Amino acid sequence: MDVLEPLITALHNEGRLRVWSLVVTVFGDAVQQRGGRIATLRLQHLLERVGVEAGALRTALSRLTHDGWVLRDREGRNSFYRLSKSATAEITTATRNFYAPPSNGEIREWVMASGDQAPIGGIEIAANTWLLAAPDMLDLPKHVCVTGALTPFPQELRKRILSAAHQDALEALNNDIETLKGADLSPLDAMAARMLLIHRWRRIVLRFPDIPPELFATDAVLPNPRQAVADTYHQLVEKSENWLESAEHGLAPMPTRARLSTLRFGK
Repeated sequence: MDVLEPLITALHNEGRLRVWSLVVTVFGDAVQQRGGRIATLRLQHLLERVGVEAGALRTALSRLTHDGWVLRDREGRNSFYRLSKSATAEITTATRNFYAPPSNGEIREWVMASGDQAPIGGIEIAANTWLLAAPDMLDLPKHVCVTGALTPFPQELRKRILSAAHQDALEALNNDIETLKGADLSPLDAMAARMLLIHRWRRIVLRFPDIPPELFATDAVLPNPRQAVADTYHQLVEKSENWLESAEHGLAPMPTRARLSTLRFGK
């Protein structure tokens, strides 16, 4: 049985697949750490492993080129893609949030903010009321803020923090992580699994607030999502990097990865 089948099935069953977004995930996670460009054929091999046809990839690359996200160049008969300068800047900023290290200590000081607009990073606990970790709080001149310890935090309120969509997304993430636990993967499969993991995580980070583990319900399916993603990611890194360095199908190995790639999720 194909160990990646549940992840691939989930990818294609979650509405219309935005192949261009999957390509952006690959650039942000792997390509930027290895010289910043990737051969079209290597990208095609990777996406074909998760059921994306060559024609769909060509359409996605055409769209990204038209929108100014990627640039194309050729060497002999081979074509390559790299991010544009503006796209590189945008992805570099976003990846700091995607790959931020898991929380390694209890948050001792919190801010409760009340106002007409949700503060960045705020966790809604009631109408027009948000909770933020004090170290993360920005200047909130239009909010009434109270700072202090959080004791206790009711279990029922913990359960209401997650929207239904957020809960569904975390359950899907947990299914992927459970599928990959202890899996013996080839280098290509490890790279495909890494791509799917980060693609799902990227969408969660972009759509939902980053809930500290202290605020999850005691029976939450995934009480520390960032830690779970970090652990799975590091399980996949070595073999997936071997694929990027491989010369299979006549492809030249990608350049040596930058040291920054070893600092994903704080490692």
